[in-house]
Amino acid sequence: MSPRRSVGRDRMVLSAAGLLREYGASATSIDRVLAHSGAPRGSVYHHFPGGRTQLIGEAVALAGAFIAGLIDAVMQAEDPVEAIDAFFVLWRDRLVESGFRAGCPIVAVAVETNDDAPQLARSAAVVFARWQEALAALFVRHGLTEERSRRLGAFIIAAVEGAVIMCRAEQSTAPIEAAAAEIHDLLLYALRDRPGTERRPQA
Repeated sequence: MSPRRSVGRDRMVLSAAGLLREYGASATSIDRVLAHSGAPRGSVYHHFPGGRTQLIGEAVALAGAFIAGLIDAVMQAEDPVEAIDAFFVLWRDRLVESGFRAGCPIVAVAVETNDDAPQLARSAAVVFARWQEALAALFVRHGLTEERSRRLGAFIIAAVEGAVIMCRAEQSTAPIEAAAAEIHDLLLYALRDRPGTERRPQA
């Protein structure tokens, strides 16, 4: 594949991911991607012989890898509570910067019925699992059991995604700020009670 063709292909995948964030899966049509990316119509089936399903699938993978990279970056914090606080701030800032238009492209695919392309739901599930594993690894590294770490990872992803949806509906950051505050307190208790940690007597 020539560099020029590769650039055009990448631009279409980026456009599809951006459209998923704002408009959802059903509204992310080939025509809309072409208009957004400026790519010529003849390039669609050259780059994506599987058509719209392949294009959406690759957009999901791209968006999932991008957010996984952001998770990996904030997970470098020495304090796991600070790391999760930063994760929520990241999502809050993305909402505000987009005027509450941009949600999660993975949710956009996961919540819609894709009977003709069930692989899209499976792709979304793979992405969610990757994020949960990254969070669980953080908690294991800081002394929590694997089982508790997996549960916390799943709970945090669910809380973030639910809060993002509510923020878009309410045009407010209040839901994600509330979720962040509750999870902050939850993590403080979980880490205080982790195996091998002595609990100080309360005054």
